[in-house]
Amino acid sequence: MFSSEEIEILCREEVQKAIEENIGRKPTDIALDRRVPYASMVATQVKNLQKARTKLPSYYAARAIVPTLAYEQSSSEECAERKRLSGDSVLDLTCGLGVDTLALSRRFRRVVTIERNEGVAAVARENFRRLGADNIEVICASAEEYLAGCTDHFDWCFSDPDRRGAKGEKLVRLEDCSPDVVALMPTLQRVAERICVKCSPLFDVDEAFRLFGNCSVECVSLGGEAKEVNIYIDGSEGKRLTAIAVGISEFSCSIEERNGMQWSCTPSDFTHYRYITLPDVSLQHARMVAAAFNGKCDVWSNNGVALSEQQPDGALGRTFEIEAIYNIDNSFKRVIKGAKAEIYRRDFPLSNAEICKRYRCSEGGAEKWCFTTIGTNLLAIKFN
Repeated sequence: MFSSEEIEILCREEVQKAIEENIGRKPTDIALDRRVPYASMVATQVKNLQKARTKLPSYYAARAIVPTLAYEQSSSEECAERKRLSGDSVLDLTCGLGVDTLALSRRFRRVVTIERNEGVAAVARENFRRLGADNIEVICASAEEYLAGCTDHFDWCFSDPDRRGAKGEKLVRLEDCSPDVVALMPTLQRVAERICVKCSPLFDVDEAFRLFGNCSVECVSLGGEAKEVNIYIDGSEGKRLTAIAVGISEFSCSIEERNGMQWSCTPSDFTHYRYITLPDVSLQHARMVAAAFNGKCDVWSNNGVALSEQQPDGALGRTFEIEAIYNIDNSFKRVIKGAKAEIYRRDFPLSNAEICKRYRCSEGGAEKWCFTTIGTNLLAIKFN
């Protein structure tokens, strides 16, 4: 992270002007250009801003200061804006680069955000100034220190615990992250009416119900990738799950409904199916595939495919029309040999590389193939 001297340099008018003038250049060219003041720092900022253009468009437009590590660990603005928090005041225990904090500032009159690192806190203050977010107060302290002396009361408390261990390893269990929101829960419930905890996309959704009882859990994906799991401890009755594909659709049900669903029976013949749907990763992570496709498609496992005779309406996933379904046997090599294809795998024992080697095909072409297992059947499904 930047030192106070480096932050001061990045805030200088000549450096901001250099960043603006070089925003479209290759960072390697900037670093070697003797005409550019503080060329190495300018090159790094241009590089990070160029990467942030899609993920953090507001930060890019404001030419915010974007430290490399903070950028890599930050939310995307699309995911940050999707969180269902609003009210008069909110306490954010984990500022970081402040992407979630900025989104909260648009839905709350007052935002107090905590950042334990002085350099990160200074960058956040400067960025919020550039972004025009004047309702955010940045306090440099640990979450534990702030909460110990907190006398304010908030509508919501938000926390995105640090998931990096002392040696840089990735942490998933909430009890291992910092701050430990599980241990702090009695204090958090004293200072806030409702609590939202953002977790790793690898976090087991059922663990949320074990830790917090009645709560709502969201599994969020963006562009087909799992991004985060959000837990809402807001006094609602029951235990509810929601799978969200940002910008596309979502599906919600109670945990009892999810657990009560049955998988489809394995048919003796697959040729009557006309459509294949690849369930969204948010559904898979929440183990909600059977519930989401009930009455729309036949499904046989949480990580498999969904097949149907009619095009499913409102299915949370990508649907394609089937060209052919093949049982994978000794004769199958003749069907796919030499094909250049986009290969998908769902519940299949071979990797893409192993599929290409065994069946003498290659990746990168216009054809689309899905390799999957249904019951005892190894299937290859060609679709468009």
